[in-house]
Amino acid sequence: MPVKGCYQNHIELLQGTLDLLILQTLLWGALHGYSISQAIRLHSGERLRVDTGSLYPALHRLERKKWIASDWKLSENNQRVKVYWLTAAGRKQLLAERSRWTQLLEAIGSILNPASKESKI
Repeated sequence: MPVKGCYQNHIELLQGTLDLLILQTLLWGALHGYSISQAIRLHSGERLRVDTGSLYPALHRLERKKWIASDWKLSENNQRVKVYWLTAAGRKQLLAERSRWTQLLEAIGSILNPASKESKI
């Protein structure tokens, strides 16, 4: 459990959101773990940070579900890194997850902006 105030300027991820973010990131191409976390951080405007204690268990879970695959490669620095990529099943899952996420955003938007709903009643 994080120390109170530790994430004051960062958004904590909803359960299940990390899987969606990893799948989306890998849609852009194969990456190793650190690059995945950096891509999420950069593409979120520095608002989302994924620590290794969350990232690697999620990567292993997605690999067990066959949504991603991996292999060991040599990096530009001549170090062995595990590179992950999206599988066909992962692409299908990403579409389903994005659809659910869109529905969730619409539902929350309806609650946060009830005036637009009331005008229809």
